Amino acid sequence: MDIYRQLRGLIVSGQLGANERLPTVRQTASDLGVAAGTVAKAYKMLEHEGLVVTRTAAGTRVAESAAVLPSSVMRRIRELVAESSASGADADDVVNVLRVVWRTEVGGAGGAARQSDAD
Repeated sequence: MDIYRQLRGLIVSGQLGANERLPTVRQTASDLGVAAGTVAKAYKMLEHEGLVVTRTAAGTRVAESAAVLPSSVMRRIRELVAESSASGADADDVVNVLRVVWRTEVGGAGGAARQSDAD
């Protein structure tokens, strides 16, 4: 669901901050030219993830606890995207390599090696 992914991306990247109010379902549907039910479903999915909170008469707002990446991480991600794009790299390939590096550095032997270095 594109609306869900777009909104989630804005929240996780910090472009929509904690307590920031989202437009009403009806307004978003009108702006995007989609059915209100489609937007309502996206908002519910975000709420289920704990990224937004919906209250009667207060509308839907980004949750205080929404997990956002620090701005320094977002800056590096943007730099990676720009450099990768300029070199002609495919986005899927970059994401797959990032996953491999993440598993190597955070999980498995990479995590154990860092732990023993800290001892």
